[in-house]
Amino acid sequence: MKAMVIEEPGTFGVREVPTPEPGPYEALVKIDTMALCNATDRKLVEGHFPGVDTYPLALGHENSGTVVKIGDKVRAFKVGDKAIGGLVGDFGDSGVASGWGGFSEYVIVHDHDAMVEDGVADAAHGWFESCEIQRRLADDIPHDEGALLCTWREVYGGIGDFSIEPGQKVLVFGAGPVGLSFVKFMKLLGVKWVGLVDPLANKRELAVKMGADATFTPEAVDVAPGSLDCVVDAVGNENIVNAGLPLVKLGGTIGVYGVITKPTLMIDKAKGPYNFNLIVHQWPTRRRERAAMEPLCEWIRAGRLSAAEFVTHRYNIAELDKALAAVKAGEALKILMRW
Repeated sequence: MKAMVIEEPGTFGVREVPTPEPGPYEALVKIDTMALCNATDRKLVEGHFPGVDTYPLALGHENSGTVVKIGDKVRAFKVGDKAIGGLVGDFGDSGVASGWGGFSEYVIVHDHDAMVEDGVADAAHGWFESCEIQRRLADDIPHDEGALLCTWREVYGGIGDFSIEPGQKVLVFGAGPVGLSFVKFMKLLGVKWVGLVDPLANKRELAVKMGADATFTPEAVDVAPGSLDCVVDAVGNENIVNAGLPLVKLGGTIGVYGVITKPTLMIDKAKGPYNFNLIVHQWPTRRRERAAMEPLCEWIRAGRLSAAEFVTHRYNIAELDKALAAVKAGEALKILMRW
């Protein structure tokens, strides 16, 4: 099968790799739609994603496709089902490592529930923590939305991780797909006041469409000190953390969702209240991410959430260079790709 492979940082292309064969608790999925993760995928391409230094690697972790083959122990999937969250962890003797490998023609999903029920949810049987979110996609949810659910579920789960509740006041720094998803979901969940900070006027306008109560440039954040329940850093930058500290109330939260590439995080704690929470969300909390699937799909069915609100560009996977250029130029919000 074909896969998008980063040969070394900055160099990539489509390569032939072995097609995975599903094991007893696995299903083989033919990919229909892939979504570029503006942060993780870009950092993997550029060679500075924390903890990843083995190249060549197969890229991608956001996708939606159709089950074409299942193992004999699989109960959650059947041939013809839609599925999301599929990855490829093993590329045989090809010499290609896994950068999650979701930008491949075929991927593997695991029947997590069956593995748990049968007492084999362990590494010896091929289980790993991402299996929990590899789920069947309902027939009435389109593949476009299925691919975006990979981001949306993480963000919805992040709202829980940061203990954000209705009636609170929250400020989000960064209007990429993650930041705008935070804005939209928090307003749908009844958060009292949601503001957004971003240097680009077009993205601030998008935030207003998503429901933001106010938007600001980084140089002119007009928020009273000590008035916020939470500041969300959707970029991953210690400067944002320090800028947010004076704004949170006693016992408030700085929630860092964006991946900080540096190994250290320097904060000036004197800028904040005596008591504050700092939550660095470097990886999804899988139980929250899994549970997010149902409420998000209900919003999709009700017309309250759609891929069209976020997708600005579409490319063939071989045009990854164009997709990355659109992200770097600030032109793209969310990019969908197909084979």
